[in-house]
Amino acid sequence: MIELTSVDQQYGGTQILWDLNLHIKKGSRTCIMGRNGVGKTTLLKAIMGLLPISAGSMTIDGKDVAKSSVEARPEMGIGYVPQGRHIFPQLTVEENLKISLNCTRQTSKTIPEHVYDLFPVLKEMLHRRGGDLSGGQQQQLAIGRALVLNPDVLILDEPNEGIQPNIVQLIRDVLLKLNKEQGMTIILVEQKLPFARAVGEEFVLMEKGHVMSSGPMANLSDELVSQYLAV
Repeated sequence: MIELTSVDQQYGGTQILWDLNLHIKKGSRTCIMGRNGVGKTTLLKAIMGLLPISAGSMTIDGKDVAKSSVEARPEMGIGYVPQGRHIFPQLTVEENLKISLNCTRQTSKTIPEHVYDLFPVLKEMLHRRGGDLSGGQQQQLAIGRALVLNPDVLILDEPNEGIQPNIVQLIRDVLLKLNKEQGMTIILVEQKLPFARAVGEEFVLMEKGHVMSSGPMANLSDELVSQYLAV
C-alpha cells in the first residue's frame, strides 16, 4: 500500500534519512520505533509530503507520490495526527473538526457521528475552544479531526506523549477498533513499548535514518529492544 524505496531526505543541509526502504501493507498496524533523533518524525512527514525526499521513490496504492503536494495526501485517504497535536486553540472543537470537511474526499458536510461515538467528550465540549481542553482532550480532538476524513490510513506521531493513562487506554482501544472493524491501516510512531506491543502487529526499528530491523511484533526480541530502544 505504501512503499518507500531507497529514500534519502535532507533537511536544512543535513541528511536525515539514508537509503530507507519501507513497506506498509494495507490493513496493517505498524509501529515505527527508535531512540530520539533517529528520523521517525521526518519519515512520517516525508510520507505526508510535508518534507520532500531528495532521492528514491515513494508510492501509495501503486501511485508515485514523491512529488505530490501535502494537500494531495488527504485526498488519497491519509489522515495525520502530528506530534504536539497542532489543533487550532482559538477555534471551537466543532470548528476544528469541520476543517477536515473541506477535503473533496469527504462528500458529506457534517461531522460523522462515529467520531463522537469513539470520543464522546468531543460532543460534550463541542462549543468549547480547543485551547481550553486538557492535553488528553486535545489529543482526542486531533485524532477525531483526522477521522472526519474517513481515511483509509491513519498516521500518528507519538499520540500518547503527556497523556494520562486512561486516555492512553482509550486511544489504544480506538486504534484497534478502527483497524479490526474498518480495516484501517495504522502507522504509529511510539516510544512506549507496552503500548507498541498492544497495538502493533508489525514493528520497524530505526537508527540514524536507517531501518535497522522490521517484522512481526512477536519477533521484537529483548536483544533488539536493548540494541535500538534502551537508553
